[in-house]
Amino acid sequence: MIIAVDFDGTIVEHRYPQIGKEIPFSIATLKKLQKEHHLLILWSVREGKLLKEAVEYCRNRGLEFYAVNSNLPEEEQDSAFMRSRKVNADLYIDDRNVGGLPDWGVIYELVHHKWSYERYLQEVHDAKREKTSFWKRIFG
Repeated sequence: MIIAVDFDGTIVEHRYPQIGKEIPFSIATLKKLQKEHHLLILWSVREGKLLKEAVEYCRNRGLEFYAVNSNLPEEEQDSAFMRSRKVNADLYIDDRNVGGLPDWGVIYELVHHKWSYERYLQEVHDAKREKTSFWKRIFG
């Protein structure tokens, strides 16, 4: 799977433009996913020096990304103005997801088992979800 991963608020706590403290288990989980042959793309609002600092932060902790703010490692940064910042990925891990960022253990389980969040709740927490219509859940 190709997985795009945000930096600020996802790998580290929000302290932009500084680098915040690592969110527990973020780097370890991402390294484990790489060992399972997933391709990781760092997908960040950071550019220039700030982006290099983020890449170096991860590299110093043993995490190398397949690509950074691009679909392929060989895409030239000089031509960045000519391409979209939205990368093509199978999954996006970002703290701005609807519902926020799950715990990194949950993220690992979802990716490793190819589960939806609902399936995760059923499998791991044995959650019993009431089967009601979408509209009843929203307006009921």
